[in-house]
This record gives sequence, structure tokens and C-alpha cells, in this order.
Amino acid sequence: MEKYVKMLKDKGLKVTPQRLEILRYLDKNMTHPTAEIIFTELKETNPSLSLSTVYSTLNLLTKYDIVQPLTITEGEVRYDMKGKMHHHFLCKRCGTILDIDVTCPHLETMLNGEHRVEEVHGYLKGICSTCLERTGMKSNSEYESDTEIVKSDSELHEPPSLECADE
Repeated sequence: MEKYVKMLKDKGLKVTPQRLEILRYLDKNMTHPTAEIIFTELKETNPSLSLSTVYSTLNLLTKYDIVQPLTITEGEVRYDMKGKMHHHFLCKRCGTILDIDVTCPHLETMLNGEHRVEEVHGYLKGICSTCLERTGMKSNSEYESDTEIVKSDSELHEPPSLECADE
């Protein structure tokens, strides 16, 4: 818990039991939960916790750059502990969100350039290895396609989609 106390104090925030529990939960459960999931899980051991408190805490932790909201799917916000920069992979079958390390070749140029970069989001969508195994579908390394990939200007601004065709 000491590292969570330090996180809050370093940002000049008041240390409360609710904030500590939410930070601990996010750090230990790297499943990118929604506020509702966090509330449901923590309510069992913290009966006085309210959903409103979870939302206000997550908003505060976001404002102070301690957690990152993820809007990978429409109408749903998930949360991730801020740390080393990484991207996210969403399984379109089971909804699992995985952290993936990807280096962006142009990021250094942007960070050192004339712009002010405030956020970087990298979302990949496709089918996770567990779902591929369950369904017998092939992974990218096993999947052969005769289709030539051509990127338009609009596609360059969209995250790549790793879709596999059902056979």
C-alpha cells in the first residue's frame, strides 16, 4: 500500500482508504475493468463504498495522470494504471483487453517536435489466442491471404484491425 500512498502524495492528493483500494485493485487486476466492475469487486470487502465514489475517484486519478481511461469499444470506459507506454489488444470474441508492447517509430519525432502530445492511444482489435484455440481459427502467422493490403489516408488514422476470416 505504501507505493499507492506515494503515488497520491506525489500528486498532492489526499490519501483515503477508497483511493488506496481502487489503486490497489487496478494494479493487481490488469484486466482493464469498468467502474462498475471495480465497484462490484470492492463492495464485498468495503460495504460503505458507493458507485459514485468509484467514479469520482477514477475521474480524479485520471485528471492527475495516475490512471488512464480506455474507450476501445463504444459506450464503455475501462481503466488502466498509467505506467510504461503500451498499446491494447481487444479480442472481438470474448472482450478481453490485453496490454501489448509496441514501439512507435514516429513517437520520438512527435514528442520532440513542434506539437504538444498529450495522449497516445494504440488499439489493436482481433481474436485472442485463447479464442483462436477454442474455435480452431488460425493466427496471423498461420493465416495466408492473397488479398493485397492498400492503405488510404483515412485508414492511416485508424488502428489496424486484425480480423481473421472464418473457414
